[in-house]
Formats: sequence, structure tokens, C-alpha cells
Amino acid sequence: MYKLDANNAPDALGPYSHAIVTGDLVFLSGQLGMNKEKGALAEGVEAQTEQAFKNIKAVLAEENLTLEDVVKVTVLLTEIEDFAKVNHVYAKHFNEPYPARSAFAVKDLPAGGLVEIEVIATKDNN
Repeated sequence: MYKLDANNAPDALGPYSHAIVTGDLVFLSGQLGMNKEKGALAEGVEAQTEQAFKNIKAVLAEENLTLEDVVKVTVLLTEIEDFAKVNHVYAKHFNEPYPARSAFAVKDLPAGGLVEIEVIATKDNN
């Protein structure tokens, strides 16, 4: 088991790693729509969703993985009414067979985020 930290993803907001690799599985911590260069959240739920995927891709790239290697996704939303908007952006990033997914409405997210996405990927495809 080892930790993964990605130079191209925003720094962790607490005592956790961008990801942990164990065997053929890569467990990514949740990614907000935080832009690393600006040090701020993107504006609006759709832009935050796009940025979260950019951050996820940056972490996966550290292990030479892509979204095609993702097998499970968890989406956290502060407003369940944003589900359709997030789903629209989400659909642009995945192809069949889609990963398994859960989505939950939560009271709050760190840094005032509107959406947080975490994934589990497999190195078994490579």
C-alpha cells in the first residue's frame, strides 16, 4: 500500500492523501471543484463538477490511469436539486460500461463546495 499525491491537483484540505493504492485498486479522496492555480472554487455547480473531474484526472494520471479505469463513483451534493446539472456534466466524462455510482445530498461540503466526487479505480485494465 502507498499514497499518491498529485502535483496538478489542489492540495488536500486536511490530513489525508489524494489517493491510496493497494493492490490493483486506487482509492481517491473526494475532489471538490477547486482550481489549483486560483486557489478557489469554480463558480456554480456545473463548473465545480467539471473542475472536480479535472482534479480526479490529475490524480489518476499519477498512476497512469484515466476515467476509463474508474469502477465506482460517489457524488456528494449540497443541493439534490443540482442532481440533473451534475449528471449532465458527469455523462460527458464516462462511456459504457458506466462505473457503479452513488449520489447523496449532504448538509455542507468543505470550503463551501457545491459538489464533491470520489472514485475508485482499478489498475487491472492496464
